Amino acid sequence: MINRRFTGSITALATPFDSNGELALNDLGKLVEAQITAGINGLLPVGTTGESPTLNHNEHKDVIAFTIEAAKGRVPIIAGAGSNSTREAVSLTKHAHEAGADATLHVAPYYNKPSAEGLFRHFSAVAEATDKTVILYSIPGRCGIDIPVNVVERLRNRYPHVDHIKEAGGSVDRVDQLKNAMGDDIVVLSGDDSLTLPFIAAGAEGTISVASNVLPDQVVSLVNFALDGNLKGASELHRRLNEISNILFIEPNPVPVKACLKALGLFQTDRVRLPLCEMGTENHQRVSEAFQAVLRSTSTVSA
Repeated sequence: MINRRFTGSITALATPFDSNGELALNDLGKLVEAQITAGINGLLPVGTTGESPTLNHNEHKDVIAFTIEAAKGRVPIIAGAGSNSTREAVSLTKHAHEAGADATLHVAPYYNKPSAEGLFRHFSAVAEATDKTVILYSIPGRCGIDIPVNVVERLRNRYPHVDHIKEAGGSVDRVDQLKNAMGDDIVVLSGDDSLTLPFIAAGAEGTISVASNVLPDQVVSLVNFALDGNLKGASELHRRLNEISNILFIEPNPVPVKACLKALGLFQTDRVRLPLCEMGTENHQRVSEAFQAVLRSTSTVSA
């Protein structure tokens, strides 16, 4: 039976840095508390939004452990543990399991571009390292490959705890393909904020969101409306959030979202690590104006 704890609104947490570029765990604590207060359903540390590629292994583990401690069991924690090295992915999975994470997220191996059989063996090794839920993550724009539906189906048939997938390929058709192949035996989560509503309409059961770092209450409301079949309320929020959802990717994620978190006073800096860098003046102004417009919009949505 699928563990449906990992549905609804889940935030892919940004990782805060201080003025010296080191982890700012106090700021992470503030972000975690703000998320839980807003009613978020789960938290994902050290995903792409958490700048996992530029965290060293000790920092990666510290962020996961801190998030688990800060959440205090109030929401499930999905630890980013993906890698293009199977050995590293297995090692990170074992650490997350031992640290108390409720599930792990695993991106398709990037750069190496393995075959379908290589993907199956990679994720099989991960699945055999834990009995906790493994969430696959297909994002071909960053990895150069997607995770074929038949690979997902093979994994699902062999490993009962490989039963979720985060889809960030920009195609609602993928939801149809996955649901046609596996029906209720697979949970699909949107990985694109601007597609959360159409994904849910096609059978997805929630989102792993970037926008919810800064607008958690509105993302929660959108997802709840959509899952409850309230198309009017969901559509209104979808339109309201669409501009900010798109502009948060005007530069590489999480550069814009960190600027918004600093504006909210949750992060002391908007520092990112090279090769990412801060936005130029023009894009910073565009992000600020779009974000402020959403904040000014009425909080009342028709039920």
